[in-house]
Amino acid sequence: MNPSRFPFQRTATVAALAVLLSACSVLEEDKVNYKSAAKAPTLEVPPDLTQLRKDSRYAIESTSATASGFQNAASKVTDAGTAANVLGNVKLERQGQQRWLVAAMPADKAWESLREFWASNGFVLVTDTPEVGIMETEWAENRAKLPQDFVRKTLGKVLDSLYSTGERDKFRTRVERNAQGGVEIYITHRGMVENYADAQKERTIWQPRPSDPELEIEFLRRLMITLGSSPEAAKTAAGSATAAVLPSAQVTRLDGQPTIVLNDSLDRAWRRTGVALDRSGFTVEDRDRTSGIYFVRYVAPGTTVQEPGFFSRLFSSKKDTPSALVKYRISLTAVTEAQVKLRVLNANGQAEQSADAERILKLIAAELR
Repeated sequence: MNPSRFPFQRTATVAALAVLLSACSVLEEDKVNYKSAAKAPTLEVPPDLTQLRKDSRYAIESTSATASGFQNAASKVTDAGTAANVLGNVKLERQGQQRWLVAAMPADKAWESLREFWASNGFVLVTDTPEVGIMETEWAENRAKLPQDFVRKTLGKVLDSLYSTGERDKFRTRVERNAQGGVEIYITHRGMVENYADAQKERTIWQPRPSDPELEIEFLRRLMITLGSSPEAAKTAAGSATAAVLPSAQVTRLDGQPTIVLNDSLDRAWRRTGVALDRSGFTVEDRDRTSGIYFVRYVAPGTTVQEPGFFSRLFSSKKDTPSALVKYRISLTAVTEAQVKLRVLNANGQAEQSADAERILKLIAAELR
């Protein structure tokens, strides 16, 4: 609970009640509960600064030569190193520490189900762009982390606004069509935590906290049930043993350009890169899977706003200025069938020469797991 937000009298009242009930155990009715988030204190700043543009390359992969790696990988439901749990028309696949769903349904049907899914779990959508395939929730609080003591259960409606976990969560859903006419669905988490800004504990600030893979898995499990799987089967799939962790990515220089080299097929590298961009908070304006390109926005250090890799940018009260926002392309090129290189291109598709290229790749490399 943030003492700067509440009058001393109310804080003292809650503290006194807590002392009286110190012998009571703290119970959790559920590990995840965002449905009562609307009652919780909300962030006092805008949750995002920009909106996605409308034109899109959100399309089924073609058979072009540059996408041969995608076509070869798509012909196999499961390749080496990837585990899959088939559940009727929905399956959960796993690669390293990443998990995602593959659903045998049209993209428009999946999109409507996703809207209903997030609403039923207590979230408000701030990004809903089916033409780009990205959906993102408002920041919300997991109220299941609050103590379920006698006072809160008895006087919850009166005192509920005084309780806060000091954490907020946001989830991004990315939907991509596959060559079989179905979709791949990815869910990524970003988090913020409220900490004291000074030694006197007179004010607090919101700071980023690491993404939580367990929350991502939990919502994938719930989504499986929404899309038709039984609760038992979804629980079994989500609880399967984790596959071997892939080695961390490194930024090197090839031909004078900062580069990430992944020992993966083009399809798997595309998947890993997309999740890394989602987790690190980049604004993905568009993507062209057939050409292996993500179109992103980046804010260089020293401008009026922060880098997209740091969540504090999302909570700035200042709007981005056109001079601060620069558009780039993250290019994935197959070197061989089992090796892919990532590079940063400028808005014209040429190799980026500024120091931002290496900064962007380092942010991506930190989340390539």
